[in-house]
Amino acid sequence: MRSSKSRSRNKNNRNRPSGNIVNRVFDSSGPEGKVRGTPQQIIDKYNQLARDAQLANDRVATENFQQHAEHYLRLLSEAQREMDARREEQERQNRERQAERDRERQERMDRQERESNNGGQKAQDPGETPQPEVIDVSADGGLVETPETKVAEKPKPARKPRSSSKKKASEATQSADNDGDTKAAE
Repeated sequence: MRSSKSRSRNKNNRNRPSGNIVNRVFDSSGPEGKVRGTPQQIIDKYNQLARDAQLANDRVATENFQQHAEHYLRLLSEAQREMDARREEQERQNRERQAERDRERQERMDRQERESNNGGQKAQDPGETPQPEVIDVSADGGLVETPETKVAEKPKPARKPRSSSKKKASEATQSADNDGDTKAAE
């Protein structure tokens, strides 16, 4: 025997809407057995059963199937209305965010333009601004001695090119040949 507490808890959970109804699979207990599928599939099935009953001249069964189809049609239309309302809300929020971004971008561009117009006078090219008068106090013109000026005064002696080890070896052989020639000549 079931307790009344578990029955009442389960009963409360049955009527809660769960997620996306448009794609949810339902089990419908109709007059001719269970019909399983999404709301659109169930509507199509009940409409087909209603047409079959009408062809069989069974007005009661036709009306019954049409009522079942209408129930799922209402369920589907309500879910679609909710989805459309959510979509419109998201679109409205996206438009607001985009408008805010556009305002911020425009403000940034206006600020940069103002800074370039006002700050342009402050940040001119140094070559165009008037330069202060410089008085030459020292005999050398106040110039600082740099390495370039030192090089111009004292040129460095040219280096001797290094001889490679191959050249040394060939020179040693040649000198040995020359020594042999001088000994042969004696």
